[in-house]
Amino acid sequence: MESGHQIVAIDNLITGHRENVGHLMDRPGFEFMEHDVCEPISIEGTVDRVFHLASLASPIDYLEHPIETLESGSTGTRNMLALARQHKARFLLTSTSECYGDPLEHPQAETYWGNVNPVGLRSCYDESKRYAEALTMAYHRVYGVRTNIARIFNTYGPRMALNDGRVVPAFIDQALKGAPLTVFGDGSQTRSFCFVSDLVEGLLLLSESEERYPVNLGNPKEMSILEFAREIQKRFDGAKGIDYRPLPSDDPKLRRPDISKAMRVLGWQPKVGLSEGLAETIDYFKKLNVTVA
Repeated sequence: MESGHQIVAIDNLITGHRENVGHLMDRPGFEFMEHDVCEPISIEGTVDRVFHLASLASPIDYLEHPIETLESGSTGTRNMLALARQHKARFLLTSTSECYGDPLEHPQAETYWGNVNPVGLRSCYDESKRYAEALTMAYHRVYGVRTNIARIFNTYGPRMALNDGRVVPAFIDQALKGAPLTVFGDGSQTRSFCFVSDLVEGLLLLSESEERYPVNLGNPKEMSILEFAREIQKRFDGAKGIDYRPLPSDDPKLRRPDISKAMRVLGWQPKVGLSEGLAETIDYFKKLNVTVA
């Protein structure tokens, strides 16, 4: 919007909220369309780019809606690719680090084919994204659609939902309530946290590039979940202890992106440190009038 582009945002609001784009609703050049990408869609006028980000990305959501998750990655991806083909537009797919499953290679580079359980509880999300990548490459090879694929690692920031089950909002929600932080397993599993503004910059750079194969976008600074819980607790007075729970099925033990390809091809790497990103994220949730216990 700041660069003068006209935007049509599409969401069926199964987990999204109109408030997340409330600050854009009255701006010229912005249109919000409540629509399911799994249904055919027609956009009048010229379309230059299609960014296909539609999916249920949080474990709570995709475990509650596994069919819809699979559909958004399959039928939804095909509909968005067809739209891009119709308008001769650039197409960008947001895929996921979950394509690597519970990895046997660390850190994860784009050349690693992954260790995914195709019939596990998480498979509705993992396999929908793996299929979406294959479909995107097929449209590029068969129809010449100009495509890009981003494999996104853990991303956080304002406008996340506190109750979506991902670790950043979950820990902040519990800390705001003065409750113990829930850590699954012994907390030794690792994640790498990328602030949303860094990710957006990476997506825009990727959409301009000629790279057709997947590119990792994430922050390579790795930390254990237990270390991350301590980082959250430092930022709240009266923080309680840790509530250990059994580790969920197929939960990845290690997660850190090898971003050497993004650095080489896009000239991209994260700029926002964890302290800065957490401060902005926590401030956002506090301003939502969340009551501190």
